[in-house]
Amino acid sequence: MNIFKSLFHFSKIKPFLIIFLLLCLFVFVCTVSYVRAVSTDIANSVFRLHVIANSDTTQDQNLKLKVRDALLGFMKEHSSTCSSKEEVMMVAKSLEKDLKQVALDVIKQNGFDYDVDIQIGTSQFPTKQYGDIALPAGNYDSLKVKIGNASGQNWWCVMFPPLCFVDVSTGIVPDSSKQELKKNLNDEEYDLISETNSNEVNFKFKLIEFFQNWKLGVN
Repeated sequence: MNIFKSLFHFSKIKPFLIIFLLLCLFVFVCTVSYVRAVSTDIANSVFRLHVIANSDTTQDQNLKLKVRDALLGFMKEHSSTCSSKEEVMMVAKSLEKDLKQVALDVIKQNGFDYDVDIQIGTSQFPTKQYGDIALPAGNYDSLKVKIGNASGQNWWCVMFPPLCFVDVSTGIVPDSSKQELKKNLNDEEYDLISETNSNEVNFKFKLIEFFQNWKLGVN
C-alpha cells in the first residue's frame, strides 16, 4: 500500500518537476546565448597585445617591458590614423616582419640573443582590468609576442582602442579610447566593462566571466 501511495504522490509531483527542469534548461540556454552574444561583441571591438617573457628572471622581465614599449611605439606611429580594429590588424599584419625586427633589435641592444615569435590571430585571455575598464575572459584577436622560451610571466593590454597607455597614477582610461569602445558596443555592453556600482551590471559581468572561464577551462 505504501508503494502505491508513493507512486501516486510521485505522479502528482512529476509534471511540476518536468516543468521546473524545462524552465531551468530554458534559463540556461538564454544565459549562454546572452553570454555568447555579449562576449562576441566585446571581442570584435578590441585588438589586444600579449607579450611573453623568456623567463621570470628580473632581467628577462625587464627586457619584456622594453620590447613592449618598442612595439607599442612602433604600432602607434604606423596606426595613428586608424579608426577601427580591422584597420589596426591590417597594419600589424602588413608589418609583421618589421615588428619582429623591432623586438629583435631591442633584445640585441640589451645583450641577449633570444629569438622572437610573432603571431597575429585569436588567443585566449583571462579577465583583465585596464584602469576603469575591465574586459572579461575570452578569445580575442591579438598580436602575440613570444620572447625566447616564452616561459615567463605575460604582459597584456589593448592596442585598439589604445588602452595600453593608461595613466598608472590615476588608473583612468583616456576618453578617446572609451569613445572608440562605445562606437562598437551597445549601452548595456559598455556598462558591463565600465566600473559601476550597479549590482545588476556587476552580476551580469560575473556571469559572463564565469561562463567564459568555464568555456576556456573546457577547451
